[in-house]
Amino acid sequence: MSDERTNRTNIEQLISTSERIGAIGSPSSTSELSLDILETAVKKKLVGELALFKFIQDDKPHYALGQITEVQLRNIWLEDPTMRSLARQRGQVNPVSGQQDTHLGVMTVSAVFSDDGHRFEPSILGTVPATGTFIHLANDLILDRLLERYRDEIFYLGHVYGSTPRLPMWFKHFGTGPHGAGEAYHIGIFGKTGSGKSVLAKMILLAYARYINMAIFVIDPQGEFSKDARGVLGTEGFPLNLKELLSSLGKKVLIKGVRELILDRWSLFSEILYESLFFERLTIPKGENRRIASEVLAERLQKAGIKLENLHSRDSFNRAWYLLGDENVQKQFYRSEQSRERFKTVYKEADQNEFFYKYWNPVTQLFRRDRQHAIIIDELIKQTLDISSTERPVVIIDLSREMASDLFWNDTIQALVIKRLLDGLTYSAEKAYRENRSLNTLVILDEAHRLAPREKMENDNQESVKASLLDAVRTTRKYGLGWMFISQTLSSLHKEIIGQLRIFFFGFGLALGTELQALKEIVGGDLNSLKLYQSFRDPHSSFDASSRQYSFMTIGPISPLSFAGTPLFLTAFNTPDDFLKANNT
Repeated sequence: MSDERTNRTNIEQLISTSERIGAIGSPSSTSELSLDILETAVKKKLVGELALFKFIQDDKPHYALGQITEVQLRNIWLEDPTMRSLARQRGQVNPVSGQQDTHLGVMTVSAVFSDDGHRFEPSILGTVPATGTFIHLANDLILDRLLERYRDEIFYLGHVYGSTPRLPMWFKHFGTGPHGAGEAYHIGIFGKTGSGKSVLAKMILLAYARYINMAIFVIDPQGEFSKDARGVLGTEGFPLNLKELLSSLGKKVLIKGVRELILDRWSLFSEILYESLFFERLTIPKGENRRIASEVLAERLQKAGIKLENLHSRDSFNRAWYLLGDENVQKQFYRSEQSRERFKTVYKEADQNEFFYKYWNPVTQLFRRDRQHAIIIDELIKQTLDISSTERPVVIIDLSREMASDLFWNDTIQALVIKRLLDGLTYSAEKAYRENRSLNTLVILDEAHRLAPREKMENDNQESVKASLLDAVRTTRKYGLGWMFISQTLSSLHKEIIGQLRIFFFGFGLALGTELQALKEIVGGDLNSLKLYQSFRDPHSSFDASSRQYSFMTIGPISPLSFAGTPLFLTAFNTPDDFLKANNT
């Protein structure tokens, strides 16, 4: 009994010392509460503040928390047409103006805790407390007390939007046992360039990297994650040294650039050869003829016993060149004699050395196995998804153009490599599932809007990447493989991906046009939350970098304060010291 009294005394003492800002007014409901703002609080910034109140439900003390989404000013005397006319003429109508003002707040409850005397349990707002129930501002001490039993799971990305308390969040691994969610889920981070989404994604990566039994696989088309993981700090957001931080967490980090990936499929060779200048210099333009020529040459080389890893050799090139001189081969991609004669003329006059060094070698180097630190894609995926390993790694695939010097590389080739990675991950996940194993792995995909746009893509290879990605999102969650998509746009990302997301983060830049419409579809009829989101200001409108605010609206089971399903609003940390100090990293 003394423990019960102590428990309640502690929380009630903390609440009694926190500031009162209002009381529950009328009309109110379990989904939205009206607040009568106290005179002492009308000059405070209240929108976005995290507030709480105590009420009795089922004979137990309950504590409800939520954010204030709107404040209105009402003065019923000045709403009278006669008084409004006087106000228009004089500006003020004494003693009505200012004296008869009432400030009304709107509060949306996001979490409720019941006090059973020993600990606080999640509950619901199943009744509306009486009018006059005081509303207090929440603070870190109160939140720490309510969430004491979850202390080991709490992670902080920033503060409550526009306020001082840190917003408690949790990022559970996808396995079972302590701190496990028991299943994988997909995450989306959206916002314009400069909205802070990349830095937020890196902080979330570090949240998951705390788990030694969880693997992280990053597909990095622009090379941003790779640079930070190498210790080369970027200029956007704030410098977050992933190299040092992942090392301090005991995570093995494996960074592989294009030059360190060994492609391992004949179909890839055929596609890349088709995209290259090799056949173009032999007067075969892009189209059906070139595609047939690429496929036939790959097939003939394979039948001749040439291995993919040896394609870079001069002997392999000589064999390929000899095959192209065979009239039976030529007839397969050029049916008309006139076209074949034109091809023969160019073929005979061509400089074989030039073709070998300039057009053949940059393509075939991608398949060469004796490159330093290079690894076959299948082997890389196997290492990443090996759940028997006591130290699951963080693997980052740098597919940026600057890592592909002297190799043939463009957006289409990048897409082909990404598809190979996606197919490999999905196949391995299905295999693990058949063996009753959960992968407990997060895949992070940057620039998702480029890989899976809503509209049909003209390039067949890029369209096939989208198909592979959609299939992976639909099927891999049950295998313990979750995805985190980072995108500059919401409206142009494929609906299938958005429909599969469980957790959303929305940064600045989605408040207009089609982006706002897409956002409304996700938020639903919560107009006050949309209004609060629209109040986000552009981080780059600040006077200097230190005063920038990277604000986000988040939806989903990402916080112990969000189990009611309502949006939460936060301002992300804008210095590494604040982030590291909050998380004791």
